[in-house]
Amino acid sequence: MTDSNYDEIMQLLCDRLSSLTNSSAQISPETNLISQLSIDSIKLLNLIMEVEDAFDISIPINALADVQTVRELVDLVHKIKSAS
Repeated sequence: MTDSNYDEIMQLLCDRLSSLTNSSAQISPETNLISQLSIDSIKLLNLIMEVEDAFDISIPINALADVQTVRELVDLVHKIKSAS
């Protein structure tokens, strides 16, 4: 499934995560947001607000409970964006 929207979301999230973390970790779809990037709740909320603005969507906070990896976050954003 190569959806340009999906790739765009992945690129944006990877870019934002790189700037949010001081980690030199390589960010991939399998990267764990908490254990590998040390994203805390404040950083996550800032990221979500940026994503919501970038794609003009609204991400329910409870939907984030199951998100652990970059790919899961991209999947969530893509699903919400596709439905809107």
